[in-house]
Parts: sequence; C-alpha cells; structure tokens
Amino acid sequence: MRTARALVVPVFAALLAGCGIRATEVPTDFGPAPSRAHCSLAGQRTTTPSAPGMPVQVFLLCGSSLVTVDRALRVPEGAADSERRVLVAQGLLDELARTPSAAEKQAGYSTDVRGGTTVRGPGPRDPEDTLRLTTAPEVLSSYALAQIVCTFSDSAAAEGDGSVILGGPGPVPPLRYECTDDVRARPGAVRPPSAEVTSA
Repeated sequence: MRTARALVVPVFAALLAGCGIRATEVPTDFGPAPSRAHCSLAGQRTTTPSAPGMPVQVFLLCGSSLVTVDRALRVPEGAADSERRVLVAQGLLDELARTPSAAEKQAGYSTDVRGGTTVRGPGPRDPEDTLRLTTAPEVLSSYALAQIVCTFSDSAAAEGDGSVILGGPGPVPPLRYECTDDVRARPGAVRPPSAEVTSA
C-alpha cells in the first residue's frame, strides 16, 4: 500500500504541474490584441448629402487592415485627362486626411494621412502619368503610404493596370507602386511594393 502511494504522488504532482503555463525565455509574438472595431457602416450614410459628386472609395484604417469607405468628389466638367487625374488625386488626398465622421469613428475607422499634402502632375522628365506629392513617399508612414497607394490605384488617378506612379517634391525619379492583398491586410508591416519606372 505504501509503495502504491509513493508511486501515485509523483505522478499526480507532475499532472498538476502540466496544467500551468511554463515560463519560457523564447520571445513569443501572437500578434496584436483582437480589435473590438467591427469595421462596418452597413445602413449608415458615408457620404455627405450636401456634397454630391463623383462617387469614389478611399481606404481607411480599421483594426490592423485597410477597408474602403464611400466618398464623393466634385471634379470640374470638361477638364483634360491629365488635369482630371491630378484633380481626382488631390480630392482623394483631402478625403484621406479628413477626420472620420462620428459614424466612422464609432465603427473603428481612422486615418494616418495628414492634412496639407498636395499633389501635382509630372515633372519635365517624368512619365506622363506621374503624380508628385509635396511629401516624398519614402518618408510617409507605412500606413499613410498604403492608404494613398491603394486609394489611388483603385481610382481614375491610377494607371490602366492599377499601379500608380508616385514621386516627391525633389528630383528623385518616381517609382511605380502597387496595392497588394498583403498591403491591404497588413499596412503597418508591409509597405506597398515599388519598382523603377521603365520606358514603354
């Protein structure tokens, strides 16, 4: 009987120890805490009735990913294609920089694009579809760049293949950026892929 008890006690103690979480020196990363934001504006108006215009979508942040939100832009009638692209791009930038509405905030939306950024057309040596920002793309946060690239690439400001050619205010040659699934899913960790612009 004593021998049986002597065997049971160590086994029982080992089982109890196994129920706990053992300390480890190996760093663990289980990702960010789950967001309570539901990222849904179903049944709510996202465009302002007093500002009708061309329907567009912009990418805002919600949780750790990018999601689209409806907006409306006013673009003058009769503008040339090159001028129209710049006007649309500027309107989209302004919408990205605008403080989210009360409904959008409640749904968990935010933006990392700061106000005051403007855009112009190509420089003398740039490809004709180039958009040059007053803030160089390489100094933008990963979130802000992802918002701008994905918003532009899904609009009239983009190239026919969905890519967008962006440059800064200086003489540095512009780059061609793409909005990928990884960028939309993890804009804080994955910057939009870029490549040199090759002549056609």
